[in-house]
This record gives sequence, structure tokens and C-alpha cells, in this order.
Amino acid sequence: MDHSGISVLFEGTNFERLLGGLWVTVKIAAVALIVGLILGIILGVLRTFKNRPLRVLLRLYLEFFRIVPTVVLLFLFYYILPRQLNFNLPGDQLATLVFALWVAAEMSDIVRGALISVPQHQRESGKAIGLNRYQLYRYVLIPQAISLEIPATINLATRVIKTTSLLMLISVMDVINIGQQIIEANNHTHPTGVFWVYGLIFLFYFLIDYPLSWWAKRLEKKRLERANG
Repeated sequence: MDHSGISVLFEGTNFERLLGGLWVTVKIAAVALIVGLILGIILGVLRTFKNRPLRVLLRLYLEFFRIVPTVVLLFLFYYILPRQLNFNLPGDQLATLVFALWVAAEMSDIVRGALISVPQHQRESGKAIGLNRYQLYRYVLIPQAISLEIPATINLATRVIKTTSLLMLISVMDVINIGQQIIEANNHTHPTGVFWVYGLIFLFYFLIDYPLSWWAKRLEKKRLERANG
């Protein structure tokens, strides 16, 4: 019996399969972030309008995705809604949809908070020179809100990437699902392989998330230095 656990990573196509699973993970997270951020920016702007029914509706949307655990959302979209609505989409597409809707909800709150943080005199100055609402948001509010949004947006991206670890629960062939298959297939010949497989998966996630986390902290530090300077 071969007890060299690390060798399981390089037997056959195991390493290539793990990289393929990582690509699935990154692709789902990236597409969900792109779609979710765009939708979230639109919803965040709408939440600052003085339209009470609209604000209440968007607030309920936000709270739904905040209160309901992500794993429940994945099960809802993967197992329940397809049967009730009679449609069938691949697991990776449904997962992308769930994550995009979640990102949009969280991003709407980030955008709303950044927009209302812009000093009131900036709004008044824009109105004083005759800017309409569209121009006020485009030229005054949104440009100033961007610096406030970026650190929180990057932190949201790291949360999304980490939460993709739940994809294995709906049979998406992500890096963790493939890693688990490799462990089960080699459990007898490589009993310590589990540590090496999950160690490599941890390294993958670390290499993706840590630079984003470092960047967010650096941007936030610079913003505070400018504010205090």
C-alpha cells in the first residue's frame, strides 16, 4: 500500500481535474459578480429615490437574500423551483443565478450607503447649477460614491468566492466536489491523501481571496488617510 498521500495529486489526471474544478468555481463567481454588481448598482440608485413603495419592495428583496441562508437558496432554485415552474437548467447556471441575485441585493445596500454618504452640499450645488436627477447622479453623486464602494465591493467578492464551496451540494463539478471524488476513489491506496487534496484546495482559495482582501484593506486605509488628512 502506498502511503505517500501527496502522490494522489499527480496520479493520472487528478491535478488537471482539480484545476478544471477551480475554473468552474472561478467562472461561476466571476459571472455572478459581474451580473450582480451591474444589477446591484441600478437597484442601489433606485433605493435612494423618494418612492416609498419602490424602496419598501427593494428593502424586502435585500432582507430576503440576507435572511435566507445561501445553502437554502441553492436548494430552492435547484430542487424546488424547477419542479414547480417546470423548467430545467444545469446546476452551474442555477448557481450563477442564485449568486448573482445575492450579489445584487448586497451591492444595492453598498451603493445606497455610499450615495447617501455624499455630503448634502454636493447635492445642493449640483441642483443649483441646473443639473437634473440623471446628471446629478452621473456627474456628482456616483463619482464621489465610488471610492466608498470599492473596499466593500471587494470584500463582497471574497465572500462570494468562499461561498462557492457550497456548490458541491447541488452536484456542480467545482473544485471541492472533484477533490472529494479524488479522495473517495483513492481512500484505500492513499489514506492520507485527504490532507493533501484539501490542502491544495485551501491554497487555491487563499491565492484568490487573499490578494483581494489585502487590496480592500489598502484602499480603505488610503481613504481614511485622505479623510483625516
